[in-house]
Amino acid sequence: MSSPQHAVAGLLQRSERFLDAVIQPIVFLGMAALIGVITLQIVSRVFFTAVSWTEEVARFLLIWITFLGATLAFQRGRHIAITFIVDALPLRLAQLARIAAVAVALCFMLALVVIGYRYMQVQSFQRSASLRLSMTYVYAVIPVSAAIMAWYALIDIVELIIKGPHAGTTGSGTAEEPPP
Repeated sequence: MSSPQHAVAGLLQRSERFLDAVIQPIVFLGMAALIGVITLQIVSRVFFTAVSWTEEVARFLLIWITFLGATLAFQRGRHIAITFIVDALPLRLAQLARIAAVAVALCFMLALVVIGYRYMQVQSFQRSASLRLSMTYVYAVIPVSAAIMAWYALIDIVELIIKGPHAGTTGSGTAEEPPP
């Protein structure tokens, strides 16, 4: 691999690590907040008067945790994949099949960015029932997470091209060299 290719691969891996370092604590804090809100909801319903906003906050946290967690799963190559056909191909064809599969995922994510953004705009006039929060903030996670996954897919494609037919399974940052 030439020096410019090393530089590009290093830059892309650093961007992945940065995004991971930002998203992972957000998901963790979201889970902690979700546990806290649900606990408050249960305790308030059993012992006191129900706190009206807890159900809404729990729902919104779950939406954000799900989408941001999906980006982490995508980055780690943990989404469902059927690979037995690709694994049976010669190395060069397997590389091309992996590039094609990731390119399809990239196209889907880019479409989801556009569709999610439009949906976010359509729902921008709507406010949540309890908190009176603009639903733009709730639906913003769709284009944001799709854009992050599109970035990860682009990195996967570049890594598959740079590493050649010896690149392992896709999932940004998880491409591994075959055992010696």
